[in-house]
Amino acid sequence: MSKIKVAVLGATGAVGQRFVQLLENHPWFEVTALTGSDRSVGRLYGEACRWVLDRPLPEYARTMKVVPTEPGLDAVIAFSALPSDQAQALEPAFAQAGHSVCSNASSYRMDPDVPLLIPEVNPDHTALIKVQQQQRGWSGFIATNPNCTSTGFTIAFRPLHDLFGITKAFVVSMQALSGAGYPGVASLDAVDNVVPYIGGEESKVESEPCKMLGKLNASHVIDAPIKISAHTNRVAVIDGHTVCVSLEFNQPIGPQEAVQAMLDYEWDETVRSLPSSPARVIEVRSEPDRPQPRRDRDAGQGMTTVVGRVREDPLFQVKFVVLSHNTIRGAAGGSLLNAELLVAQGLVK
Repeated sequence: MSKIKVAVLGATGAVGQRFVQLLENHPWFEVTALTGSDRSVGRLYGEACRWVLDRPLPEYARTMKVVPTEPGLDAVIAFSALPSDQAQALEPAFAQAGHSVCSNASSYRMDPDVPLLIPEVNPDHTALIKVQQQQRGWSGFIATNPNCTSTGFTIAFRPLHDLFGITKAFVVSMQALSGAGYPGVASLDAVDNVVPYIGGEESKVESEPCKMLGKLNASHVIDAPIKISAHTNRVAVIDGHTVCVSLEFNQPIGPQEAVQAMLDYEWDETVRSLPSSPARVIEVRSEPDRPQPRRDRDAGQGMTTVVGRVREDPLFQVKFVVLSHNTIRGAAGGSLLNAELLVAQGLVK
C-alpha cells in the first residue's frame, strides 16, 4: 500500500526525537512534517534540534524544515509530542481539521469519549472514536497512550485481572531521568539521590490503569474496580521505568499461577501482526535479580514489558517487579503502535 503521511508535533523535544527515530523506514508511514516552537520554525531540523538519543539523527529528518504547529499540515496522522499545556489547546484544532491525532500528552486521556490505548490491553476501546466524532463534530479524532509509568504494569495486570480479578494494588515506581524530558532533572538533584516526588504523577498512575482495564459501554468506559495506591520516585537511570507491585485478588492465587497467566496471555491477533508489535508483550524472568533497566529495557526493541521476582506477598497475595522502556513503550513507541492499530481497524485511511 502507499504510505500514509504523518507529522510529528513538537518534534525537537525528547519524545518528539523518539518519534523521529522510530518512524525511520517505517513500512506504513512517511514523515511529511516536523513542527516546533517559534525559535525552531524555518530552520532545518538538524540545526534546530539538539539531538539527545544515542543512535544518530536519521538522515531523512536532518534536512526537513521545521514548520509551525498549526492544523492543515500535509499529513493524515499527527503524532503529538507536545507539552500538556500546548496539547490542551492545539490537539482539538488538529482533530477538528480532520487529522488523526495520536497523542502522548496527558491532556485528554481521561475524557470519557477519548480512548486511552494499549493495543495489547484494550483494542476494543477504539470504538470511542466514533462517539467522540459524533459528540464533538470532528472529522478527525484524538487517541491517547497512557502515562509512561502506567504502561508497563497495566500490561502485566491485564491477564491477571482477566483470570483472577485484581482488587487492590500497591505500586512504587523508580522512574528514569528521560521521563522528565530534556534538560529534565538537574544533575545536582539526580546524582547520589532519589527524588520522591514527580508532580501529578501519582494521580495518573492511580487512575489510568482502571480506565484501560475497564469495560467499554456504548459511549464510555466503566472503570475496573481496582484500588491503586502509588508512590512515584525519580532515580538516576537514563531509560527504563521500574515498578514494584503488590496485588490482592478476589480469589486465592499464588506466584506460579500469576507467572503462568502472564506467560500464557493471548492478545488480539490483529495487534500481533502490526509492524511495531513485539513477539512477546510480556517476558517473565526467573533470575532473582531481574529485571534491571540497563539489561532489560531494550527487550522486544523496547516494546516488551519485563516482569521478574514474582513471589508471595505477606500483606497482599502476590508481588513482583515490572520494567518497561519509558520513551519507547511508554511514549513514542506506544503511540506509534496505537496508530498502526487504528489503520488496521480502518479508522485511519
